[in-house]
Amino acid sequence: MNVKHKKNAIKGACISLFVFLFLFGCKKQSKATTNSYEENRTPFLLLQKQYIQDLTSCMRYMDSIGVTKNERQLKQYYLMARNYFKKVEPILSFVDAENYTFLNQPNILKVEEDDYTDIKIKNPKGFQVIEETLYEETLALDKIHANAKLIAARLQVVKESTKLDYLKPYHFLWIIRNAIIRVGVTGITGFDSPVLENSIKESAIVYQSLKTYVRFFENTFTDSREYEQWNVLLDAGIQSLQGDFNTFNRYTFFKEHVHPALRLWNATVQDWKVSFPFSMAITNNTESLFSNETFDLSYFSSEKFEELDKDKIVLGKKLFHEKKLSASETVSCATCHQANLQYTDGKKIRKGITRNSPTLLYAALQKGFFYDKRAGGLEGQIVSVVGNENEFHSDLKKMTKAVMSDTIYMQEFGRLYPNGVSEHTIRNAIATFVRSLIPFDSKFDRNINNLENTLTASEINGFNLFSGKAKCATCHFAPVFNGTIPPAFKESEMEFIGVPQNKDTINATISTDLGRYQVYKTPERKYFFKTSTIRNSALTAPYMHNGVYDSLEEVVDFYNRGGGAGIGAYAVYQTLPPEPLGLTDQEQQDLIAFIKTLSDPVMEGVY
Repeated sequence: MNVKHKKNAIKGACISLFVFLFLFGCKKQSKATTNSYEENRTPFLLLQKQYIQDLTSCMRYMDSIGVTKNERQLKQYYLMARNYFKKVEPILSFVDAENYTFLNQPNILKVEEDDYTDIKIKNPKGFQVIEETLYEETLALDKIHANAKLIAARLQVVKESTKLDYLKPYHFLWIIRNAIIRVGVTGITGFDSPVLENSIKESAIVYQSLKTYVRFFENTFTDSREYEQWNVLLDAGIQSLQGDFNTFNRYTFFKEHVHPALRLWNATVQDWKVSFPFSMAITNNTESLFSNETFDLSYFSSEKFEELDKDKIVLGKKLFHEKKLSASETVSCATCHQANLQYTDGKKIRKGITRNSPTLLYAALQKGFFYDKRAGGLEGQIVSVVGNENEFHSDLKKMTKAVMSDTIYMQEFGRLYPNGVSEHTIRNAIATFVRSLIPFDSKFDRNINNLENTLTASEINGFNLFSGKAKCATCHFAPVFNGTIPPAFKESEMEFIGVPQNKDTINATISTDLGRYQVYKTPERKYFFKTSTIRNSALTAPYMHNGVYDSLEEVVDFYNRGGGAGIGAYAVYQTLPPEPLGLTDQEQQDLIAFIKTLSDPVMEGVY
C-alpha cells in the first residue's frame, strides 16, 4: 500500500460513536463572540488562573509532607500532591520543560556529560524519589522531608515566574496534543509511577484537566459540534481510564481514544484556522503515531528540510553499497547492514568489530548513535565508520577522492547538491538513505491504524503486557519502541540492564564491554548502553550489544528474572529494576507474539 493510500485509509477509519458523529453529523454554529481569537485573551487568563490554583494546591500538600511524620498521613498527602501535579502536567511540561523534568525524574543517578571538562553527577530528586522512599521497609523521614521541601520550593519558583500571556492558539493546541500523546505512550505504562503503579488513575486526572482547559475555549469554536465532541471524547477517555494496572487494555485505549483525539485535534486546527510557525518532532497534521508520515525527520537531523529528496535517497543507497569507499574496496555499509536481514548482519559480532550490528530501520528517529551514543547524528556516525580501522579503515579525504574518480557520481552530485561532491554531501546522501528506512508497515502498525483486523488475542495481550506488567514500555517507548522519550523526543535514554558475558542464569558475570564509560571515562556510566528499538527484533537475532542471546525467549527470560541482578550479576547502578517481573509462561509467550508483530517487510529504502 503506498503512502497516499495508507494515509487516506488511516484518515477514513472510525471506531466509535463520537468519531462517527464528528465525521458525518450536521454542523451547528457556535455562539462565539465577534472578536477574533487573537484578540480574545479570556481563555488564557482562565487557563493561567486554573494552573496557578492547581500549582498552589500541589505546593501546599508538599509543604505538609515536609513536616509530617505519620506514615499514613504522608502517603495520603503524597497522593494528593501527585494528583495536583498531574493536573498541571500538560501546561508545566510545555511551558517549563526543565522544571517538569526535574520534578518528575526517575529515582536513579543522573549523569550529564557535555564534554570532558563538564561532567555533572546528580542524585535524583522529586516525586518519584518520594514515592519509592515512602514504600520502603524502613521509612527514611529525612530523605522524604528534604525532597518535599525541595519540590515545594521549586513549585514556588514556577508559580512566581508563570505568565501564560505569551501563548497563542497553536501553543494551546500543542499543549493538548502533547498531553494526549504522553498519556498514550508513557502515562499508562507506569513510566513515572514505578511503585504505586497509579498510572491509570493519574492519566484520568490528566484527561479531566484537559477537559477543563478545553472548556475555557468553548467560544473559540466556529463549529460548536467540535467542542461537544471534545467533551464526549475526553469523558469517554476518563471513563475508560479505570481498573487494575496489569489488566488495563492499552491497545483498545489507543485505538478508541488516542488516535480519535488526534483526528479531532486536526479538525480543531482547521476550525480555529490555526497555522503553525514550525513543526516539532511530530508533524502538525498527523492522525496516527504509527505512520511513516508521523515524524518530521528534520527534527532529528542536523539539517532542516521539508521532505526527503527521493533522488538523494537513490544516490545514498548506491553509496551505502559502494565498496570503493573503504580502503580495501571490500567493505561497504551494507556489509554489516543487509536489507534482507533488516539491516543487520545476522552475526553475534562480526570479526574485527567489538559489538553486534544493530538494525538501521528507524535509526533516524533517535538522538544518539552507536550503542554508546558517541555520535550525535547520522552524518557524524558515518565519520566514525570511515575512520575505524576494522571497518572502512580510511578517512574523509580518501573517501571523497574515491567518489570523485567516478564520473557518474560526479554528475549526480552536481545535479543534486549546489557544491557538488564534498565530505559533507557524501555523508548527507548516505544519511538521507538511512532516514528513508522508517516503513511503519508491520502487522501491528496495520492493525492499530485500522487497515486490517488480524491481531490475535495473544498478540494484543502481549502489547498490553509490554506496556503494563512487563514494564518494557517504560524504556522502549511507542511508537518507535526505542529509548527516545516522547512526546518531545529530545533525548535517547541509556540504561544499565546487566547484560551477561555468557549465557548464565545463576552466577552470571556482566559483559566486559564498559559501554558509555569508554567515551568520557565517567565511572557512573560503566555498562550503560543506548536503548535500541524493539521493532523487527524477531528478524534481527542475536541480541544485546554482545549478541549473547540467540532467541527472544532467552531475552524475555533475562528481563523476567530482573536483568543482571536477577542472574547473579548485581551492580550498584543497574537501572533495570532487579525484582523479577513474575510473568507466567503464557505471558512470556504472549509478549514474544506481540514483538513478532513489529516485523516490517524487507525494505530497500526507496519509496
